[in-house]
This record gives sequence, C-alpha cells and structure tokens, in this order.
Amino acid sequence: MRGEPSCPKCGGRVRAPGLFADSWQCGVHGTVHPLQPVVPPSVEALVVVTNRARVPVWMPWPLPVGWLFTGVACAGDDRSGGRATAVACSGPGPLGGPGELLLIAEELGVGLGARFAGLPGPDPGPGMRVDKPPHVKVLAAGRPTPLWHVEGTPDDRAVFAGEACGLWLWAVVWPEQTGLLMYDEMVLTDLRDAGAEVDLVPCGALSPRLLSP
Repeated sequence: MRGEPSCPKCGGRVRAPGLFADSWQCGVHGTVHPLQPVVPPSVEALVVVTNRARVPVWMPWPLPVGWLFTGVACAGDDRSGGRATAVACSGPGPLGGPGELLLIAEELGVGLGARFAGLPGPDPGPGMRVDKPPHVKVLAAGRPTPLWHVEGTPDDRAVFAGEACGLWLWAVVWPEQTGLLMYDEMVLTDLRDAGAEVDLVPCGALSPRLLSP
C-alpha cells in the first residue's frame, strides 16, 4: 500500500522541504512532522518504525488473549526521526464483539494522538482533568503510569491520555465499551527495547482506524 506523507493533525497534503522552507509544511497547520504512509502490518514494518523512532513504540505485551498487531504508523522523516508513533491492535472486546486499540506516543504538539482521539488538538487540553484522580493505571516500560479519561471526544470511542517517559501517551479504544480493557492493569512494552521478541508479535489484517481516524 503506497501513498504520500500527510499532516499528522488533519491528514491533509504536506509540502516537502525546499527552497522556501527547510521543514515539512501543511497549508493549514504550518510546520509539521509528516505522517508516513501506512503499510500492511508485519514484523518488518515494526522493525522499520522502531529503528526510526525517537519516541516509544508502545504495545501491550503480552497481548490480550485473541488480540493481534494490526498496524503501525510514524510521524517524522529520515532527518528528524520518528517524533510520534501509533500502534494498532485488534481483538475481542471485554463485552463481546470486535475491539480496536491504538497506542500513540508523541512529542508535545505533534497532534497525531488528538487526531485519532477526535479532538481539535494538538494535545488533550482541558478534556484531561489532571486535577482529579487518574481513571486507570498501566505499567509502561516497567513504571506505573496514570492515565486520565479524556472528555469531549466522539461517542464511538474511549480516549485515555497521560505522560510516559516524558512524552504523551494516548490510548484510543473502539467501541467505547472496549475501554474496559484499560482497567485490567495493562502492561505496555516499548518495542525499541524488545529485541528478538518482536519476531513473536502475531500480525492480523490492517486496522482501518489507522487510515481514517
């Protein structure tokens, strides 16, 4: 599956660096880290992203029973490296039916997580009430990591956000009730540190959520 880089915030076309700008440009959002074309899920695709990424490449590991890796996306170019990553997993929801989970790691202001969350972005904004106790906690790279439910998102999904390794960590789940999965003390591994275990990741069909948030 081929395509062109796009804006991580809106999916629009971007202009490559050239005579008048030394960075990628979106006509709406200005300077951006380009979202690279999504390719079918494979171990090879994961290795490409993990080698490029300057941010974590989060995946539940072990995966929940019956769940598969269903795609990966990366924002950034060869010069800047990956400044945002999104890993998709799919499987049976806790209440039955199919579920989808996207885990996004990104630097401040990239805007990829907000786009998948259905927010104007680029960051969680006032919808993340950090003045209240966190709704869930995950174990990210061995560290307890609080996540807050983000308000103001579309009704078809549940969105959680927090900070891990000094960067944004988003969890976007479809449908909304599959968000119960996040309450099961999920363990997240940064695949950059997984080594040969990456070869064991079970792959499924490409998640359409990566193509049309």
